[in-house]
Amino acid sequence: MNKKRSRIDFKVLGRVLKYILKNHKFRLLFVIFCLLLSTISSVGANLYLQTLIDKYIIPLVGSSHPAYGALLKAIGFMAGIYLVGVIANFLSSRIMVKVTEGTLKDIRDEMFVKMQRFPLRYFDTHSHGDIMSRYTNDTDTLSQMISQSIPQMFSVVTTIVVIFVAMVITNIYLTLVVLLFLGIILAVSRFMTSRSGNYFLKQQEAVGNLNGYIEEMINGQKVVKVFCYEERAKKRFDELNEELALNVYNANKFVNSIGPVNGNLGNTLYAVLAVVGGILAVKGIGHVTVGMIIAFLQLSKTFIRPINEISRHLNSLVMAIAGAKRIFTFMDEEFEKDEGYVTLVSVKEEDGKLVETKERTGLWAWKHPHHDGTLEYVSLKGHIEFHDVDFAYEEGKTILHDVTIDALPGEKIAFVGATGAGKTTITNLINRFYDLEDGKIRYDGININKIKKDDLRLSLGMVLQDINLFTGTIRENIQYGREDATEEEVIEAAKLANAHNFIMRLPNGYDTMLSSDGANLSQGQRQLLAIARCALVDPPVMILDEATSSIDTRTEKIVQDGMDKLMQGRTVFVIAHRLSTVKNADEIVVLDHGHIMEQGTHSQLIAQKGQYYRLYTGVFELE
Repeated sequence: MNKKRSRIDFKVLGRVLKYILKNHKFRLLFVIFCLLLSTISSVGANLYLQTLIDKYIIPLVGSSHPAYGALLKAIGFMAGIYLVGVIANFLSSRIMVKVTEGTLKDIRDEMFVKMQRFPLRYFDTHSHGDIMSRYTNDTDTLSQMISQSIPQMFSVVTTIVVIFVAMVITNIYLTLVVLLFLGIILAVSRFMTSRSGNYFLKQQEAVGNLNGYIEEMINGQKVVKVFCYEERAKKRFDELNEELALNVYNANKFVNSIGPVNGNLGNTLYAVLAVVGGILAVKGIGHVTVGMIIAFLQLSKTFIRPINEISRHLNSLVMAIAGAKRIFTFMDEEFEKDEGYVTLVSVKEEDGKLVETKERTGLWAWKHPHHDGTLEYVSLKGHIEFHDVDFAYEEGKTILHDVTIDALPGEKIAFVGATGAGKTTITNLINRFYDLEDGKIRYDGININKIKKDDLRLSLGMVLQDINLFTGTIRENIQYGREDATEEEVIEAAKLANAHNFIMRLPNGYDTMLSSDGANLSQGQRQLLAIARCALVDPPVMILDEATSSIDTRTEKIVQDGMDKLMQGRTVFVIAHRLSTVKNADEIVVLDHGHIMEQGTHSQLIAQKGQYYRLYTGVFELE
């Protein structure tokens, strides 16, 4: 068992406090004032107890004319002190809720905003369930820390300081007894917490792993059932669940014992103080009175209780800091780099020149500032060139080797090859989802590294095999790339994609709500919506990544017709296993392990009787 000691990471704690102070400074200051007022009220009531007993209660014993009126006033005054504390506690709790939820909202907002700037590589290498766990489980632990642990820790420290001063003033001998027991309690608490804190980070990581696996199983239920994977899935789930349970057990087995152990030590202290106080009173040492003993017993109880609470809140604090550390690690991930300065702008022609305009004219140009201060507008045509491109996802493992392709405006370029040949990697490089290791890609004669990524991607449209639809109406999904599109433009795009007819047959037409990634639609219908979404944006370059490979032949004809309309007049990159769909391509690129083996038209490659010929005639099949 790992018994590595884990200390509180004050750097992470300080970062959390910065978020709290950022927008909630005055609320927090008011909470601190209320907690301080509550502490003073509690200590004041305990100290007044000595006066109440010695001055108002004991004189009544044996008195022939007891002054009950004065006693009732004293009790009322004491009740007033407690009432101030109750009101202060109520206000601090109410305001702390706003501080907590406001801070968590700020953190979640920043997490989501920063996540949008992460490179695609991050999502390829991290479980989606683990990412979700940072938004849910880790923020939940942070919520408990902000709403409970931080104010309680402040209250506890304040209480300890104030009561300690009060005890010293009341009786130094009894204070020394309390300090002796305090040393024992702190030693026990430190021993237990130091051996459990290291497991809280492991606990949060185990929660993320378990969530990731659950997400995989939910998304892949059909595959699980088809391959009768239930028992193996259950076994793997049991392993991850057991790992989580073990880390939770290790994190809590010592900490959960602190309360009972310290509670019994506190009761022992209570008894010892009563005995020592009685001896001092009998011997006349330190001017000890009955009222002082009772008041001191109350002070000691109030003093020891916060010590026990420190131990309990340290548990939550360590766990919350583990969650906060995962959140900040996520937020500190390196952003997608973009050093581009060429932008895409709407233009119009005036006197044979391109002039930038804010109106949507349907004409686009690259706004290219040069180092000499001149500004050039390059008409957006969709000319894509690869020059000796090398690429590796991991250093030393090159995926593409010396790839050279020239896609002229309006041409259809098809990629064929076995799985892992590098077809999808090429299209990812056009989008700059990943950056090159060597070589250049030019877009209308401009190195794509000079083009701002958002502008570059705005000029590209993609229809993938795996379609992503979002919760909302069909209209909102089609408008995903152009929120300002009119109703007529949405319908026109749907008609071009052959989607209008099936949409109108739905109960609410374009207002039909989609959820669960469009689960209430067929695969073909989802593909048609993806085509309509691209058609509305009207990009000059299209990327079709096996867009018809998972639908039936009849639906494929409808989808293919929609894609044919979409491809007209555009530069198109097509990835397909069905070679019959790429016969009409202007150029077919045959890839094998990242190398271009053959390039040419269908008839040219058939005449060569090389690898494409063997693929097309079925001499061997794609893997």
